[in-house]
Amino acid sequence: MEQRDNTTGPTFMKMHGLGNDFVVFDRRQQSVEITPALARALADRQRGVGFDQLAAIDSDAEADARLTFWNADGTLSAACGNATRCIARYMMGAGGGRSLSLRTDHGLLEAHDAGGGLTSVNMGPPRTDWADIPLARETDTLHLPIEGDPVATGMGNPHCTFFVEDAGAVDLAKFGPRIEHHALFPERTNVQVAQVIGENHLRMRVWERGTGITLASGSSSCATAVAAFRRGLTGRHVIIDLDGGRIEIDWREDGVWMTGPTMHVFTARFGRDFLGDL
Repeated sequence: MEQRDNTTGPTFMKMHGLGNDFVVFDRRQQSVEITPALARALADRQRGVGFDQLAAIDSDAEADARLTFWNADGTLSAACGNATRCIARYMMGAGGGRSLSLRTDHGLLEAHDAGGGLTSVNMGPPRTDWADIPLARETDTLHLPIEGDPVATGMGNPHCTFFVEDAGAVDLAKFGPRIEHHALFPERTNVQVAQVIGENHLRMRVWERGTGITLASGSSSCATAVAAFRRGLTGRHVIIDLDGGRIEIDWREDGVWMTGPTMHVFTARFGRDFLGDL
């Protein structure tokens, strides 16, 4: 019996960095209009594809590409570190050389092939002033007036980091959304719980705004490393163990560098029926 081809354009890629997973559209090769409804439909892990963030690659006059990010709830995000690393690896593998510049709403980011299958991205300087994160009012960002004494950091998106005795013991499913929507964060916030497990070695778990619990987060890792150094808990160069694996963070003079593995899982096309339902 003849089968009807139910596929139609455009194509997308599924990628992940330490289990932090993404759907990526390369719009340099095809036209794709991404709406909040499309983002939410694709994010559904039962009825769509499933992702922590959605990313689009576009041409840029002054950089190798421009990246735009959406959360699973359809809202935009200015930064996504692990997705940036995944896309940098994809572009370098497609003939982009061993280094790239990628424009995001957070700024112009530099990416390098770190060897051994690892990719490094400079996420830029952290923002530690209350107005730049932003917070709702003038506040000491090193000691927020929130139970648990967290630290606030901006890495293109807001972050709230709690240092705890046992990160694994925190009920992040309940704790995360409460802090995400705290009145001190007018744009909501990513939430991290971290513990020091050795010299310049942290264990961290993360709740991402607009998405929920994720196995890893690049910008959250950068924010946690910055917060740990500001608190005097570590040096500027740290290893962070996440639920999805290990990442290396180095806060240098030119910005916060993150280095870790990436994975391009598959490339696929939409089904006609799926698109027709949107």
